[in-house]
Amino acid sequence: MMTPEELLTTTRTVRKRLDFDRPVPLDLVKHCVQVALQAPSGSNTQRWQWLVVTDAGQRAALGSIYGRACREYLSSDRAAGKLFADDPSRAAVQQRVGSSVEYLADRMGDVPVLVVPCLETPSAELPEGNQAGLWASLLPAVWSYMLAARSVTLGTAWTTLHLAYEQEAAEVLGLPKNVHQAALIPTAFYTGESFKPAARQPLDEVLHLDRW
Repeated sequence: MMTPEELLTTTRTVRKRLDFDRPVPLDLVKHCVQVALQAPSGSNTQRWQWLVVTDAGQRAALGSIYGRACREYLSSDRAAGKLFADDPSRAAVQQRVGSSVEYLADRMGDVPVLVVPCLETPSAELPEGNQAGLWASLLPAVWSYMLAARSVTLGTAWTTLHLAYEQEAAEVLGLPKNVHQAALIPTAFYTGESFKPAARQPLDEVLHLDRW
């Protein structure tokens, strides 16, 4: 069994290692969502809603939307593989990330389970003001879902590119106007045996004590 620290440091984004052919039991996904429901939400409102998409046609439709948005992203200057090009210590990693993003662009619809976490609001319009507080009532739960998935040998990836066509995806999913998508989480068993902590910036470069 993994320690909490191991779980937190080895829950990686999985794209090229997703197993597209092995079915994922729905009960396993439900278990992960059940764990996610223990996450905090503002004023304990629990306005999260979870769409678990397994139908082949629905997955294909979402995959098509994601692929279109992803190809537009990959051609832009903000694509992961083009970032930090002048920093040899980071450029190679970024190019690997870009390669894996491109790989998933054409395979999203083949992933056996797609999870779309959503936030339900009182009206169709998102409230003005504290957006950080609003989305903080959902995003911790999404990360809890991904941690829970890792603990039961499922791989996931946090993706949001399809939100460039959010309304089109909402129509595929039949979402009411007051239900807003936060992400598209491919979920599958993964190939290979292990994951390790990723390279990150040194703590001293990002930590500030008392003042900037």
